[in-house]
Amino acid sequence: MKSDGKYQEILIRERLIERGRRLFEAPRNFIEFTGKREADELLNDLEQYPHAFVIACVMDRQVPAERAWLIPYKLSLKLGDFHFSTLRLLSEREICNLMLNPEPLHRFPEEMARNLYRAVRVIEKEYGSDASKIWKGRPSSAEVVYRFLQFRGVGPKIATMAVNILARDFKIPFSDYYSIDISADVHVRRVFHRLGLVSEKPTVEGVIYRARSLYPEFPGLLDLPCWEIGRNWCKPRGPACDGCYMKDLCPFGKGEQRQ
Repeated sequence: MKSDGKYQEILIRERLIERGRRLFEAPRNFIEFTGKREADELLNDLEQYPHAFVIACVMDRQVPAERAWLIPYKLSLKLGDFHFSTLRLLSEREICNLMLNPEPLHRFPEEMARNLYRAVRVIEKEYGSDASKIWKGRPSSAEVVYRFLQFRGVGPKIATMAVNILARDFKIPFSDYYSIDISADVHVRRVFHRLGLVSEKPTVEGVIYRARSLYPEFPGLLDLPCWEIGRNWCKPRGPACDGCYMKDLCPFGKGEQRQ
């Protein structure tokens, strides 16, 4: 017979999976990456500008995500367009100048300029100047994560985040979803702890492997429900537990974890 704690964990797991599936199976909607309509239109256009999405992922390091994802749009204003045929003609020095002047587009503009230049070269040489070939043809999730990892500056966190966005938000089909991990940001870590799924102050790796153990078929499915809870209700201070759909199962929401 299962213990009460184990049974509670199963209920929490099933509710998160149910919410995750509902979000995953919803029709594709316009994605607000930055809050600026023109920038988001560029990033949403995978048909004409798939490289904009890839470059935004490459830029997403050590700055707020919204700032990183604005970079393709800001470059397009400087260049007059964002066609790949324009980008492939730029030298590394020219890209560095675009990243630096008249104001830096990133906290580390020179490093990001190198990463951007290398990304353009990879897309040109490996994918025939068509970045959508990274995910076309129903490849395995592991293969697409691996392809993102080939871009300079991209680690497992950004690679799996990119593939999760493609699968969940852009509705790109893959042959499996085993290798799409949860993105263990501050919201997700906090929610995992308060739900009693991990210990206090969990490591990123701890949350990733916990998500794998909870739902090995698609660990990343748990990402958006937990992020949604953390962003909307499960605040660091003054959490709005009464509005959260996990309140009847959450130890924190029931006062069991509060000091």
